[in-house]
Amino acid sequence: MKRNKKGHPFDPKTFLSKVNGGRTVSNCQKNQVVYRQGDPADSVFYIQTGKAKVTVVSEQGKEAVVAVLGPGDFFGEGCLGGQTLRLATVAALTECAITRIPKAEIVSVIHEQPAFAELFISHLLARNSRVEEDLVDQLFNSSEKRLARTLLLLANFGKEGEPEPILAKISQETLAEIIGTTRSRVSFFMNKFRRMGLITYNGHIEVHRSLLNLVLHEKPEIRD
Repeated sequence: MKRNKKGHPFDPKTFLSKVNGGRTVSNCQKNQVVYRQGDPADSVFYIQTGKAKVTVVSEQGKEAVVAVLGPGDFFGEGCLGGQTLRLATVAALTECAITRIPKAEIVSVIHEQPAFAELFISHLLARNSRVEEDLVDQLFNSSEKRLARTLLLLANFGKEGEPEPILAKISQETLAEIIGTTRSRVSFFMNKFRRMGLITYNGHIEVHRSLLNLVLHEKPEIRD
């Protein structure tokens, strides 16, 4: 295992949490923009705490939420593949602590520290898998099932560590943007989930493990 200048083993999580050289750690407030679509792509970001959303605006001005990110996620890595401008906007969905790593520094540490390279590659593989799952979700699943899956993902079900079933306050408008439906449909399904005992919804959202059954056992619906 490679060691740092003081002779200690390199710990990627410690590296990501410390301010050093060009690395910075910012505390972002809810709705604060990290970067905007069209900004220069010159760094990679890592979420220590909190959640963020990735949105894209079309030439016609239509906005869509294409991803929700949480602790342990990187974003902005397109700059490492030759991307010069940001293709999306990233904003804090809740209060966040986010590390910014300049492109030159992250390229260097990927080459020099196998432990970091392994962590970063694992992230890329997980992101690719998530994109495929999101595509299947949009193509074949009902909006009800998409909402259930989104709530489970926001509560970190299926990720390492314990789930965080009590979600920070997220508006129905935001949930509607994420799953591609209307706020009224989200309201209808949220009330249905509450009546079924799948969630507790009273000022905040508490996701119960029983919501998994809806995602796992409902047959996919091919929509016209």
